[in-house]
Amino acid sequence: MAKFSVLMSVYYREQPEFLDTALASIFDQTILPDEVILVKDGPLTPGLDAVISRYATLHPELHIITLPENVGLGAALNEGLKHCSHELVARMDSDDVCVKDRFERQLAVFSRHPEYDVVGGWIDEFTTTPDRAESVRKLPETHEQIRSFFRSRSPLNHVTVMFRHSVVLAAGNYQPFYLLEDYWLWGRMLYNNAKFYNVPAVLVHVRGGQAMAARRGGWKYALSEIRLQRAFFRLGLIGYVTFCKNVIIRFTVRIIPNRLRTFVYQKLLRK
Repeated sequence: MAKFSVLMSVYYREQPEFLDTALASIFDQTILPDEVILVKDGPLTPGLDAVISRYATLHPELHIITLPENVGLGAALNEGLKHCSHELVARMDSDDVCVKDRFERQLAVFSRHPEYDVVGGWIDEFTTTPDRAESVRKLPETHEQIRSFFRSRSPLNHVTVMFRHSVVLAAGNYQPFYLLEDYWLWGRMLYNNAKFYNVPAVLVHVRGGQAMAARRGGWKYALSEIRLQRAFFRLGLIGYVTFCKNVIIRFTVRIIPNRLRTFVYQKLLRK
């Protein structure tokens, strides 16, 4: 199997127990990563630092990149990717839980299909424990299906992806784009003719519920959505009619009350 890196970022608002669970799920895989790059996005709490120190002692393949101040996810991942040594890089968030054979499944796809540049998968969402999923975000499998889906919604679950390092760099690496760093990256990669695939199975358990929905709302997020759709239109990735439809729908979802937005995510956008 090819060597691969895992890329993570953590900031001060994360819960130490969530980070502990996330790291444990990485180091309990059927195929272990050759390195884990963990970016400390600014100063952390003593609890978070204690978790990181413990894992660094147990796992010398864990490398810590320390940023002097909080710069946001896009900039933190941009810096972290520069420290990844291997061509294949798996993303992981600091509060989610990998399915035990996640990396094995993705490596097998890359081995069988060297034409793919990004391999993602499904997520399920939970609020108490990972074994009590409340919803599943399923996504299209093939590249053509993914490209079509992209025009209306993000076609990849960011926390599940494994990608080719060189192809992400060729598209400009991660870039700051408020809460939409991943969708912006997928657009630029599609513009560069990168090839995508989604494993039709859950690869990561994600913390959901009203707290997740709250992070996906507000005027700042709504305005970021408009900027992103405008950027896609300028690249020719979507047409004018699609641009207008997306702006209306996505802007509305961002500014409605959180309880209603939770319903939209759990009942209308999940299975």
